[in-house]
Amino acid sequence: MTKAEIVQAIYTKLGGFSKKEAADLVDLVFDTMKETLGRGEKIKISGFGNFVLRDKRQRQGRNPQTGDPIVITERRVLTFKASNILKSDLNPARTGAAGATNGSGATSAKSPTNGGG
Repeated sequence: MTKAEIVQAIYTKLGGFSKKEAADLVDLVFDTMKETLGRGEKIKISGFGNFVLRDKRQRQGRNPQTGDPIVITERRVLTFKASNILKSDLNPARTGAAGATNGSGATSAKSPTNGGG
């Protein structure tokens, strides 16, 4: 999903905003997130997840093509950890035929004798 698609979704679902106001709203949210992360603060969105900026130290690495040792410079990386609510929404409990067993705990194979194939 692109930023333009987010703007369009807000414009159509919420109503009461012009497209420019919806775009300004999305820009404001992203700018606020960037500023917060830039200060080294975490962003916790209930029911969604956590954004955390981590500092990684300088370390030794290798050029994968030549095998020569190189120094990987220190840097900041952004990590995201999904909340359990988001994880469960993305992975609903599976019920029905997928993974069904034949009563003995074994997965039943489809064959002409058991109604498959």
